[in-house]
Amino acid sequence: MYYHVDDELVPADEARVSVEDRGFLYGDAGFETCRAYGGAIFEWAAHRDRLARTCETLGMPGAAPADLRGRIDATLDRNDCGDAYVRVSVTRGVQPGKLTPDPEVDPTVVVIVKPLPRGGVNSKSVWDGPATVRTVDRRRIPEASVPAAAKTHNYLNGILARLDLRGTDADESLVRDLDGWVAEGATSNVFFVTDGRLLTPSLDGPILPGVTRTVVMDLADELGVPVETGQYEVSDVREADEAFLTNSTWEVRPVATVDGTQVGGGPVTDRLAQAFDRRVEACY
Repeated sequence: MYYHVDDELVPADEARVSVEDRGFLYGDAGFETCRAYGGAIFEWAAHRDRLARTCETLGMPGAAPADLRGRIDATLDRNDCGDAYVRVSVTRGVQPGKLTPDPEVDPTVVVIVKPLPRGGVNSKSVWDGPATVRTVDRRRIPEASVPAAAKTHNYLNGILARLDLRGTDADESLVRDLDGWVAEGATSNVFFVTDGRLLTPSLDGPILPGVTRTVVMDLADELGVPVETGQYEVSDVREADEAFLTNSTWEVRPVATVDGTQVGGGPVTDRLAQAFDRRVEACY
């Protein structure tokens, strides 16, 4: 495999960034995880715009290069990889060893790709089966501390939430905010279905505005499925008729159990997953 590091394609085992890079020292960087289908980046404009907003939040507007899409395409082409996981990172780069960043930014830009199964109709899922979910003690960082919409390299909150699963059979965490309301998974947005209504935590809470989350809500609207956002308790998810998780890699992944209670997918989940696959087909 070849990765794209600072405008140069290099073998993966030779890819390097400086130990003085602020992305390494402080997590001072933004990133996006995307899916490539047939060489096309799914919802690229949404990912590009969110990365730009993250860079603005971090005080480095314009750090994402104008030719970023070209760098992604070059990396996919070099690896002969049309269907892939794509991760783009933009750090503040190397600066003197102090916490306060300099206003002048020379960003480090890295593109990583890894092959994934083809998406779309009659595709094979990247996950082995429906998710087993468990509520964890770790809470989501409040908006007043770290803006939830900023997708940064500092993913310690999610890592700790996953560590809380040790000793269980779960493969995703259900994370609450400080007031106990359901927020999201460690790496996913949460949806559930009750009485035919599709519900998901509101972005008024510390929720990452997932790109796949938005697509699913748009698809639900097209299918005539009522969508509601709000504040929900764990019991609302645990007692739902259906539940599923979304992110760019998993797409739409049904939830098997929550805290050991059977939930499962269902007709609404299936309709949305099929609609999502049809949306992916438009990429090819």
